Amino acid sequence: MTLSDKIAVIGAGSWGTAIAQVLSLKNSSVFLWGHRKRHIEELIRAGCNTRYLPGIPLRKNIHFTANLEEAVMQAKVVCMVVPSHSMREIFVQVCPLLEKNAVVVSAIKGIENTSLKTMTQVMEEILQCRDNTNTIRLAVLSGPSFAKEVALEIPTAVTIGSRDLACAKDLQKIFGTERFRVYASTDVIGLEISAALKNIVALAAGICDGLGYGLNTRAALITRGLAEITRLGVSLGAEPATFSGLSGIGDLVLTCTGDLSRNRTVGILLGKGKKLAQILEEMQTVAEGVRTTKSVYDLAQSLSIEMPILEQVYNIIYENKDCSLAVGDLLARELKVE
Repeated sequence: MTLSDKIAVIGAGSWGTAIAQVLSLKNSSVFLWGHRKRHIEELIRAGCNTRYLPGIPLRKNIHFTANLEEAVMQAKVVCMVVPSHSMREIFVQVCPLLEKNAVVVSAIKGIENTSLKTMTQVMEEILQCRDNTNTIRLAVLSGPSFAKEVALEIPTAVTIGSRDLACAKDLQKIFGTERFRVYASTDVIGLEISAALKNIVALAAGICDGLGYGLNTRAALITRGLAEITRLGVSLGAEPATFSGLSGIGDLVLTCTGDLSRNRTVGILLGKGKKLAQILEEMQTVAEGVRTTKSVYDLAQSLSIEMPILEQVYNIIYENKDCSLAVGDLLARELKVE
C-alpha cells in the first residue's frame, strides 16, 4: 500500500466524511460513496457535507459518488463507515468488487442484531463466498474521535487493529497525519467490543445526566461500565490491556462526557422523560448504542456474563422501564467486593 493508491470510504455520513477528509490530506485519490444520489449531488455542488458536517470545506481530491463500483474498483484500501444494521447488505455488494489484495477497514461501532457478530466477523462470513478470500485483509479503526473534531483537524489519537501487525503498521502510514495519530494493535475483537459497548454506557451516563444526577454518578458509571466491557471482551478472547487504551477507556470517557456524543444525547432525553421513538425520529444521525444494546444483551445472556448496567439500559429501551427505577435497582444490588 502506498500514498498514491486509490482509497474508498463507504458511507457519506459525518464519520465517513471526516475519515475521507483525513485520508485526503496525504493520499492523492479518495472516493467517498453515499447511497443517496441527491446527497452526493449536494456534496459535489457545495464542496462540503451540509447535512452532517456543515461549514467544513472538503479537499478537492475527494471524489464523491453514488456508484459503488466506481468507488471500490481498483481501491487498495476500503473503509466501511455505514450503520451496523446496513453493513451486511452493503458489504455483500462491495465484496465482489474488491481488488485481490485489498485491505478492508471497519470504522463501524456496533454488533449485528441477528447474528450477534462484530463487523469483521460479518465481513469474514461474506468473504467465504469469494474465491480469493485469503488475499483480503481486515482491520478495525477505533478510539476517541468525534467526527466534527477530526474533520476540523483537532488533535486526535486512535488505534488501528489487524491480526496481521504488518498490515496495521501499513495502515498507520495511510491514516496518520500530524493531527491524527494512529497506534497499531493486533487485538481486533478487543477494539470492536470496546467500540460497540461504550455507546451503551454512554446511554446510561446520559440517562443519569437527564435525571439530574451529578459527576459522582457519571464517574461510577464509567468505571463500572468499563468493568462490564472488559468482562465481556475477555470472555470473547480480547486482551485485557486493550480496555485500558484509546479504544477502551479513552473512547468510553469521550462518549460518556462529550456534548457531541449522540448516544449520551439520547440518554439525556430519555432521562428527561422523552419517548425513544420520538427521539430517534427527530435525530438526523444514527445512535448505534440503541440497536447494540439488544445485540449485547442477547450476547451476554448466551454467555452468562453479568452486565447489570447493560441490563438496566436494555430494560429502559426495550421494556419501557422507568429511568429512576432502573437506577434505583442498580444501586440496590447486593454489595460486592470490587
